[in-house]
Amino acid sequence: MPSEQELPLPPGPEWETVCRVCGYDDGAEPFWEAGWPNEGAICPCCDNEPSMNDVSVMALRELRGYWLGLGAPWRSPGSRPKNWDILEQVKHIPAEWR
Repeated sequence: MPSEQELPLPPGPEWETVCRVCGYDDGAEPFWEAGWPNEGAICPCCDNEPSMNDVSVMALRELRGYWLGLGAPWRSPGSRPKNWDILEQVKHIPAEWR
């Protein structure tokens, strides 16, 4: 068994509450914990479930383009803020995932 020093570092930051696809951020539910995807979290906006596929900028762009192409529908419409502005929300996507 490899020692802890020999294990690869996990991708991503230690704690990330921003959806890498759409920029949704409630500040509470982490999409990434300790550098690994929180597979129990599902974005109420774009319906993305964090996975190891989310470490590819190209895959994220494809998911984002598909979601936008559908008209940016909300998975949970009741969670959509009254004054929701998609352009403001996507600004929250971390630069490394745009």
